[in-house]
Amino acid sequence: MQIFIKNIKEIVQTEKKFRDMVKGKEMAKIETLKDAWLLIEKGKIAAFGKMEFIDSIKPSLKNDAKVIDATGRMVFPSFCDSHTHLVYAGSREIEYIDKIKGLSYEEIAKRGGGILNSAARLHNTSEEELVESAMTRLNEIISYGTGAVEIKSGYGLTTEDELKMLRVIRKLKEISPLTIKATFLGAHAVPKEYKGKQTEYVDHIINEMIPMVAADDLADYIDVFCDKGFFTVEDTERILMAGLKHGMRPKIHANELDYSGGIQVGVKYYALSVDHLEYTGDEEISCLLHSETMPTLLPGAAFFLGMPYAPVRKMIDAGLPVAMASDFNPGSSPSGNMQFILSLGCIKYKMTPEEALNAVTINSAYAMDESEFQGSICVGKKANLYITKPIPTYEFMPYSYGSNKVDTVILGGNIIL
Repeated sequence: MQIFIKNIKEIVQTEKKFRDMVKGKEMAKIETLKDAWLLIEKGKIAAFGKMEFIDSIKPSLKNDAKVIDATGRMVFPSFCDSHTHLVYAGSREIEYIDKIKGLSYEEIAKRGGGILNSAARLHNTSEEELVESAMTRLNEIISYGTGAVEIKSGYGLTTEDELKMLRVIRKLKEISPLTIKATFLGAHAVPKEYKGKQTEYVDHIINEMIPMVAADDLADYIDVFCDKGFFTVEDTERILMAGLKHGMRPKIHANELDYSGGIQVGVKYYALSVDHLEYTGDEEISCLLHSETMPTLLPGAAFFLGMPYAPVRKMIDAGLPVAMASDFNPGSSPSGNMQFILSLGCIKYKMTPEEALNAVTINSAYAMDESEFQGSICVGKKANLYITKPIPTYEFMPYSYGSNKVDTVILGGNIIL
């Protein structure tokens, strides 16, 4: 099927040739094309150009091509949300009240709340129910412009329930138009039955969970919550080595609660990304500069929990790339709205609109190993994009927080919304 979009006010984030990421000062630059057309064919971006040269593409249009008039509207590449926990059973608004009353994330976890609360609920929920609730969330994030999403396990914490979560994610891959990547996060918290026996739980992850996840090819990546009060650097190294032996590249929760060593261990084991990073200093920045690991910020969690914000200006000024993701989960970031994440990048991190746009598209695509296929408007890439409602400038996207600026969603060359 061909889709031909004409009279586009502006195509945002065009590329003439493939780039896997954008770093440092380059993050402040994006290419656009005004008064343009775009052709989609066989699920991919086939061509784009100026309206004044539209005659050059007309011979390529088939009689049954779907034509969209985008007068007054803009075309953006879909958001890539490279860190979520959106398969879960039930919300945690009672803990939200506890947070309002002043309890910390760690205090709630010690009382059996947090991740352990979600694990208990998930245990009593069927795979069918989990698929149904997750599809509702996926459809919502599609409506806000997301085209690719990573989903973690980690609310199981037993072999049976971790496998259940990963089977749910596999089912979602089959039935959703989104690009979905699965991450095994058995090391999300220490279950109650292993309290005081953390090393034994790490052994359990290594000797039983990882081989079973790998045997059924259920995960693209492996993750560890390497932070204060959770898993140590030594725990993390053991788990990552086991994951790598089974073909799972790391993606690490790091430095959300303190200077944990998580960034350094992620880089040491060639992690695709290290995520959160509220506590990032000169040593961590230097370590990341000489790596292929994408620093990924989760401003929704910092916003919701009232935590410090990562030193993004310092990171970019040092020459680092930066990605942003939603961290969509029931406890610390109960929203997958990447338009809001884009706005938070500008409001809280003082990123320019261009920097923030690069962080939620091309760089977050890299953090999912997808930048070859999406994250920008480039001939040959997958046709994952959205058409906005009438907006005055691309800067309006982060400026106008709280309203949905997406009008039409195209994923894999199909009109979804």
